[in-house]
Amino acid sequence: MNAITPAALQEPAPDAVQAAVAALEEDIVFGRLHPRERLTEDELMARFGMKRHAVRQVLVDLELLGVVEKKRNIGAVVRAFSVREVMELYALREVLEVHAARQMPLPVPEARLAALVAVQREHDAAVAAGDARRVFRSNQHFHREFVGLLDDAVLGQAIEEYARRTHPIRFGSLVTAGHRERARQEHWTMIQALRDGDRDALMAVCRDHLIPSRDAYLASQQAYAQTQGAYPVAGAPR
Repeated sequence: MNAITPAALQEPAPDAVQAAVAALEEDIVFGRLHPRERLTEDELMARFGMKRHAVRQVLVDLELLGVVEKKRNIGAVVRAFSVREVMELYALREVLEVHAARQMPLPVPEARLAALVAVQREHDAAVAAGDARRVFRSNQHFHREFVGLLDDAVLGQAIEEYARRTHPIRFGSLVTAGHRERARQEHWTMIQALRDGDRDALMAVCRDHLIPSRDAYLASQQAYAQTQGAYPVAGAPR
């Protein structure tokens, strides 16, 4: 029987770290944690019952996801974007994603569409249930499957990279039922265009699909800025 070393006792449980990362990621996505809000190690240790080294790993993983950044003399804060950054990132995403629609081999055979349709049915069920968490995760899954239909790996990687960079922005629209339903319908429009070989429709919906999340983020941050000071501490009264 192998002895448990002191070093092993100090390692954070991977499942616990992943669960904390997922919980904080969802807090950011659904607006429970706001841009520029501080994430203090002590507060996170108390919330998740973790040692300091485990919490630091959580913050590193969140930074790699692009939802948290380190600020000098402040510490870890929820990633914030200026209006200009949002507009520039979304302009680039539009170029990439419309180009993908232009390049995607059409029509897509039904057998190849099967995985995308199955994921979208999961997304439908989540929207119908009003389960924002499931909507969030199934939406991510849908877009991974959609990009997987490309025969251009480099373009697919670029799309995924810039989607990741806008991760704290692009899911803000999921908090409202109207935005969730619009996204659900647009997913089916994409599927139908892929099936029919309708490139113009596919390009149009890929372009339009970006707008709600961009505009919802800008509107929410404008409203939040009117009532909050800079760098509120996570868990502090709002």
